[in-house]
Amino acid sequence: MIIGTRESGLALRQTDIFLRAAKGVMPNESFTVVKMKSGGDIDQSSALQGFGMFVRELDAALLDGSIDASVNSMKDVPILPEEGLCIPAILPRDAVEDVILPLPISELPAGATVGTSSLRRAAIVGSVRPDLNVAPLRGNIHTRLDKLDAGRYDAIILARAGLDRMGIDRDMHVLDPDVFIPAPAQGAISISCRSNDMKTIEKLIRLDDKTTRIETAAERAVMRMMGAGCTSPIGVNAKCAGDALTVRAVFFGSDGIPVRTSRIIPCDFTDDDISPIAAALGGGI
Repeated sequence: MIIGTRESGLALRQTDIFLRAAKGVMPNESFTVVKMKSGGDIDQSSALQGFGMFVRELDAALLDGSIDASVNSMKDVPILPEEGLCIPAILPRDAVEDVILPLPISELPAGATVGTSSLRRAAIVGSVRPDLNVAPLRGNIHTRLDKLDAGRYDAIILARAGLDRMGIDRDMHVLDPDVFIPAPAQGAISISCRSNDMKTIEKLIRLDDKTTRIETAAERAVMRMMGAGCTSPIGVNAKCAGDALTVRAVFFGSDGIPVRTSRIIPCDFTDDDISPIAAALGGGI
């Protein structure tokens, strides 16, 4: 099986996580890893512009048959997959929270500069600490940490899952996920393949984690109903507990004021269960 991945350190680490799990259920399968540079990796100066920046090249390689499957951070995958592609496996989810380094947000002095290129994170920072300055921050994890260490920022915000996967042990402070509601599918690794490649689908589906699929499906359904992309300041997080799914969401309109909602729905939810959440956030963008 030929596996496509971005060539960043985190993407390769996520591919290692996939390969370890895959070899556990497919001991006789051989794997070849193909590394690719995405448009989002190449352009480090432009603002992040919607879903697909980090998966477009991998999707194209799937569609032309160059690779059999691709490993992605699920939060980068478009809400509606490219025609001809599907996601047969979502690995067990890691931490969903954001973290701030090196100080808690409450301890930053007025006027401090916080680095992030996430509109969601920037909007939440502005709502809880309007006295702070938010500045764009691009690059891989180590590049972002180097910029912090060089004094270009007083603090930076990152996803906890990425730091954990890379084994980075630094002073970091978890941001309250009830306030800093994570991005949809944050902390999840998804595996894509061609939707007509039943042989590969049958292999990959053995890796699918039911709980993570339910949670991320709910989060992405809210995004779909909101008509939002990853440049929209919206956070959605769902958590399974038995047969119930608690969905929390936050959206920022043009006035910068956060609209928050929380609802408990069945784990076997339908659009009728999800639509009130989107409606509470304003119905659409």
